[in-house]
Amino acid sequence: MAGTIKRQYNLDWIRVLATLAVFLYHCAMFFNPFPWHVKNNQLDSGSILAFSLFVGSWLMPIFFAVSGISVFYALKKRTAKDYLHERLLRLGVPLLFGVVFLTVHQVYIERMTHNQFTGSLIDFLPHFLNGVYLEIGGTGNFAFFGLHLWYLFLLLIFSFLTLPLFKKFSGNAKFSMVHFVVLPLLLFGTGVVETVNLGGWDLLFYLVTFIYGFYFFSNEGFKEAVKRTYKIHLTIAVITSVVFIYMFMDKFPQSGSIADTIFFAVQVINCWSWLLCIFYFADKYLKKSNRFLKYGSEASMPFYILHQPVIVLLGYQIYDLSWPLPLKVSFLVGGSFVIIMLLYHLIICRIGILRFFFGMKGKKIAKAVATDKNITY
Repeated sequence: MAGTIKRQYNLDWIRVLATLAVFLYHCAMFFNPFPWHVKNNQLDSGSILAFSLFVGSWLMPIFFAVSGISVFYALKKRTAKDYLHERLLRLGVPLLFGVVFLTVHQVYIERMTHNQFTGSLIDFLPHFLNGVYLEIGGTGNFAFFGLHLWYLFLLLIFSFLTLPLFKKFSGNAKFSMVHFVVLPLLLFGTGVVETVNLGGWDLLFYLVTFIYGFYFFSNEGFKEAVKRTYKIHLTIAVITSVVFIYMFMDKFPQSGSIADTIFFAVQVINCWSWLLCIFYFADKYLKKSNRFLKYGSEASMPFYILHQPVIVLLGYQIYDLSWPLPLKVSFLVGGSFVIIMLLYHLIICRIGILRFFFGMKGKKIAKAVATDKNITY
């Protein structure tokens, strides 16, 4: 294993900012027309929907890409056994905690607002294990994947699934310009094999993106290639965003049609282009740390775990009120953010057992990591 590895602050920044974007995206889910656990009595098919489409195209793929890069560095300083042990603690424990303690009220609220159950939360508890929860508005109640924590669930599976591949064929695969064509074609190919759609993409799309992160996005040759061509990628990203959003909002293509294939191709190119742009700008402008990043890096996992349970609960309090839409947006975004940060800052980060349940390092270890510039994670 390598001795010291320079800390990748740009990856930390992407994680923190992407976590904030997920928070805003799920706040928007309360107001846009997409199915969700609880919906406002007035939906928006304009700016809020456009925001959801723009962010949703690349948001979760960037998490998996960054996770793949992190695995590349993690395996340079950990044995396979230590790596899997760390994955179980940092992903498995928060996932299990979320399934047990943070999904019950969300499923209950969904059942109440979808007219699938009447009664109190106490009345609902005996029904929580009735059937497996698979989709919004379904009949099963037990959300074994933690609802919004499906990211942790998939990442844990991917970590075990890809380890033999990563150990046998080490990272730093040679990156050349041809990969700007080959890699998005492979991503497009994942749309042919439909498995499970989560967060707007098939799980095979996420798996390929995760593997890309390990083999290509962590590569210095990749960074140099993107640096030379970022203007092209940015232009393509902006154009495909406009086309993608327009096609969706004007007339959504019929499934299986030629227009549907074109729509998916535009979406893939849009996602791929934004990933390249995000990595370029983070590498160029976000290479340094500061107090916000140190605090945000530690808070990002608890924030991610807490954000949807809080948004759903707060949304349930206002969904049938006659407030103007801007007031509800401000209340949901501001109120949820304050509640989450108070829970984190005043309780979670100060209590050792809660730090463990929320996937955080112990206080002494976290302090050492935050001050060591030669460690990445």
